Amino acid sequence: MYPILIEFGFFKIFTYGLLVATGFLVAILLASSRAEKEGLDSQKVLDLCFYAMVSALLGARLLYVIVEYRYFLDSPLEIFKFWKGGLVFYGGLILGVLISLWYLKRNQMPMWKTADLLAPSIALGQLIGRWGCFFAGCCFGRKTDVAWGITFTDPRSLAPLEISLHPTQVYLSLNAVFIFMFLMWLSKRKVFDGQILWSYGILYSIGRFVIEYFRGDDRGFPIEQVLSTSQFTGVFVFILSAFMLLTLYRKNLRSHSS
Repeated sequence: MYPILIEFGFFKIFTYGLLVATGFLVAILLASSRAEKEGLDSQKVLDLCFYAMVSALLGARLLYVIVEYRYFLDSPLEIFKFWKGGLVFYGGLILGVLISLWYLKRNQMPMWKTADLLAPSIALGQLIGRWGCFFAGCCFGRKTDVAWGITFTDPRSLAPLEISLHPTQVYLSLNAVFIFMFLMWLSKRKVFDGQILWSYGILYSIGRFVIEYFRGDDRGFPIEQVLSTSQFTGVFVFILSAFMLLTLYRKNLRSHSS
């Protein structure tokens, strides 16, 4: 596709970096615009988004470096060039959640209510950011003969060239579209705080687990050739999300029956 959107001599704008940054910006704007309607301090939500964004970028890059450690041992300076591609969502999710929990506790913000506000924004950011993966050629799919297969021709692309591949980046973006629309619909009908966040966890882990089978890039296999790093992590995310949904649902029932 077009890994580099604009290039003037040494000046380059990488499509991946631009779209990931756009995804973060749009996600933050959505959360900020919805904050007051949900009874939350919009300035605190903005500050939280900043901390979450920075920590998510660091976590996503760190997990990618861990998975691809052999490459980075030979080229350590490449670790810092994240704008070229190379972020693992679950790494960003884990560190982003940890830092967000610290911020929420420090500022005495309602945890589950704030998390519900942010969940649709996460899906929206992914929806946009995955197109950065598409243009960079990272997260590419397996070789395929399907009519919608995509062929990369730019030599700067991270994907194999002149081969029809599953457009897994598009699959991931479409998965995010569905999740975003569902969460926005559910937000107007939720029964208890935390329902939106953990519904996101279930939907994303299922979608990601399935799409991983169409991926063709090397992304690490904790269980050799059976489950990828993201699938392995996704199993735990699914179990945790289902457990928390059930726990909060029962807690809500008890509070209304007492």
